[in-house]
Amino acid sequence: MSYDITVPDQGLGAAVLISMITAFLFSLSFLFLLPSLVAQNSSFHNAPASAKTTPNPYAGQQDAIVAGQAIYQRTCGACHGTSGEGVGNVPPLANGSAQQASDGEVFWYVTRGDPSNGMPSWANLPEKERWQVVSYIKSMSKAKAPLASAEAASPQSSPSNALPPKPPFTDYRFEKPGAVHHITVQDLPVPFASDSATAPPKLVPRPESATPIAPPGFEVEMFASGFKNPRLMRRAPDGDIFLAETSPGNIKLLRGMTKDGQPQLISVFASGLNIPFGMAFYPPGDDPQWLYVANMDSVVRFPYHNGDIRAASPPQHLLDLPSGGHHRSRDIQFSADGKKMYISVGSEQNVDDGPNENNRADILEFNPDGSGLRVFASGIRNPVGIAFNHTTGELWCSTNERDGLGDDLVPDYITHVQDGGFYGWPWWYMGGHPDPRMDGKHPELKDKVISPDVILQPHNASLQMMFYDGKQFPAEYQGDIFAAEHGSWNRSPRAGYEVVRVPLHQTGHATGEYEDFLTGFVVDQDSVWGRPVGVVTASDGSLLVSDDGSGSIWRVSYKGIRQQHSSQ
Repeated sequence: MSYDITVPDQGLGAAVLISMITAFLFSLSFLFLLPSLVAQNSSFHNAPASAKTTPNPYAGQQDAIVAGQAIYQRTCGACHGTSGEGVGNVPPLANGSAQQASDGEVFWYVTRGDPSNGMPSWANLPEKERWQVVSYIKSMSKAKAPLASAEAASPQSSPSNALPPKPPFTDYRFEKPGAVHHITVQDLPVPFASDSATAPPKLVPRPESATPIAPPGFEVEMFASGFKNPRLMRRAPDGDIFLAETSPGNIKLLRGMTKDGQPQLISVFASGLNIPFGMAFYPPGDDPQWLYVANMDSVVRFPYHNGDIRAASPPQHLLDLPSGGHHRSRDIQFSADGKKMYISVGSEQNVDDGPNENNRADILEFNPDGSGLRVFASGIRNPVGIAFNHTTGELWCSTNERDGLGDDLVPDYITHVQDGGFYGWPWWYMGGHPDPRMDGKHPELKDKVISPDVILQPHNASLQMMFYDGKQFPAEYQGDIFAAEHGSWNRSPRAGYEVVRVPLHQTGHATGEYEDFLTGFVVDQDSVWGRPVGVVTASDGSLLVSDDGSGSIWRVSYKGIRQQHSSQ
């Protein structure tokens, strides 16, 4: 039996709360399918003055709010959260700039869209439905009685009739544990060889019999559930698992394991944080003194000692980080000697080289006290997950590349990161290919573009990565990379929604191939029930995978392959 101990806020302080609220007001992108530009002036996304004064004919009407909720759940909830809390890299709606804008401004933006930043026009929706959705969005921040629940979606078969993908590219229909993929820069199509799809998943309840699928010899079980937006995980030196619940602003701790494979204790270590994601224990080794947390807009640290189940004091603020726009997830790691701290910061926009991209699309280096800022590597659009290779000592990253050039451009990737290395964004991409949207800028950088070690399927949304350091899996898995592929919103048929393995052949080096390891989260072309985010090795050597689609953590353990004996 497991226990959920909710520890109240231990005085994190008004300053932290104010900082959190302020960041929300400036970090929100808006509606339906994906994030887009953050407003840069007093209007919402540069809406005209006439939009600001346009009245909502259904404002505050309960029937309009309920109707808008049903439309929202069908079309928006998978990306923005069923209650507007945000999912993954998509900012929340309930606490952001949409709440500060007028109903007319929001309606104007929904109608107009901003295709260059991924927000399509929704002018094809009936005007009444657009106003109803606006009414529901505006109701999210108000303390009212619960609204009538939209009918829960149920998975229904909606297979894709698309032609099979051209190798080496693939999609969800052909992902299965053990399938090996190897994409090279020579395989990349020309820009705009296909349309850029807008195909966000419809998130549905997990079918009763559905569990992720692993290779033969592995067993998958539910480790824990009931989380809200569970994201990155880290294992403390004493074996405790720390989990970032990003949208609620919590760090949770999971301790121990019962004979049934469940945590013995779940507690809230800290709360009131601003979109926390990355975590790291400092100094490296068996006796840390601090837990560092990378928020969307800052790095803070808590005093920490092995065995602590809650923060003993408010966080200490170390440094501010660029925030706003598309990418909110920041990861954090320390060098093995503890002398340097590394922070990953994604770009503000899909493709842009304006001043707001300063110290973004980079991996930044600091001293552990937050001083000594230096750009360690650049041109990495969104290096969501970073980790040090135990064998070589190199820093590696898992990267979300740019969108809008077609189904098979530009591939996401996993690679070691060179000090001073340039990886192309926004002017170039792997193989020295120019981005046609950047008008031939910076030709001098073409020959400096570093192509990654492992090219993944385009638009997979590769998130946390780690190097397997357990002893439970077979010997050939030692030191290999596992990475969570959150899944595409902009590819048809969709791809990702899995955990992949990158074999390093006990050398610490990749040779370009990767394989599907954990699949089964997709129902069909329209619907998914799970979206992997975090991966970590548990103290017993099993693999834990966080899934912000079902709000769960899955445990993958190796049981061995049973030998089949035939009767003589």
